[in-house]
Amino acid sequence: MYEQAVCDTIQRFEATGSPVITDGEQSKPSFLSYPIHGLETLAPDGVTIAFADGHVRQLPRLTAGPFRYRTYADTFLEEAKRHARVPIKQAVISASALSLLYPQDGVSGYSRAAFLDDLVREAERDIRRCLTKGAHNVQIDFTEGRLSVKLDPTNQLLGAFVGLNNRVLERFTRAERKRIGVHTCPGGDKDSTHSADVDYGQLLPSLFELNVGNFYIQLASEKDRGRILAIIKEHAKPDQKIFVGVIDPINPRIETPEEVRDHVLEAAEFIPLPQLGTTDDCGFAPFGDDTSTSRDTAFAKIHARVTGTKLAAQALRV
Repeated sequence: MYEQAVCDTIQRFEATGSPVITDGEQSKPSFLSYPIHGLETLAPDGVTIAFADGHVRQLPRLTAGPFRYRTYADTFLEEAKRHARVPIKQAVISASALSLLYPQDGVSGYSRAAFLDDLVREAERDIRRCLTKGAHNVQIDFTEGRLSVKLDPTNQLLGAFVGLNNRVLERFTRAERKRIGVHTCPGGDKDSTHSADVDYGQLLPSLFELNVGNFYIQLASEKDRGRILAIIKEHAKPDQKIFVGVIDPINPRIETPEEVRDHVLEAAEFIPLPQLGTTDDCGFAPFGDDTSTSRDTAFAKIHARVTGTKLAAQALRV
């Protein structure tokens, strides 16, 4: 069933005309838990994440070391490449997200420092295996970035997250980091978010301290896009490419290509054209049990993004 879903996703994704596609993470239990699914050293009573509509997701809790991934993302990439005819972007989960597995009261015989060393090693391996297997880009999902500001308004937790992820990234060459990117959004699950009420201005300056070449930034659903774009302009480095969100997966209404075009033209007033790209704000169903968005709606939205981006390129003469 999973193979059929992956094949259908890739065929429909390619039909939108997108130059780079993903497998839609069809065979992952979730974007977050794929490395640890089935791991025996976990208990179910870990950190809880509350969403605005009242529903909650709960992470597992690590009970013993050493920490090792059970599944690496290149297994999904290999399956996707069997069906795809265009380049594939592979998503991986951030080290900072998985750091939340370690309980505050510790693990007997296994220090937090030892856990973080193991985690950094495993996160590097996850990314490197995807690069080696031919991923066009590797996208690190960092949705907990904005959430961290909500949990700790002092930004100390955010700083720790950025520092941990940079420990992973420093293991790659400059050329390799050009193929690595970071995605940020306020969460998107069952048409709800966990941190959309957090001011983006508290996250973005720290976000651009991450040593990657690409940033995939939720923007379409923001009320004041111009202000956010101004912050991006201030903090993004010249060698970083910015993929701005032009599609809102949480909104069931399908955007028109003209709306997408206008979002791109707005972004082009702040971001140099060689650095500018487009993306969706978030995944359409990042957890396997999220059925809030139909496949037809998702691909109609992606088609609007691709077509609208082409319209913007024509208007900008690039």
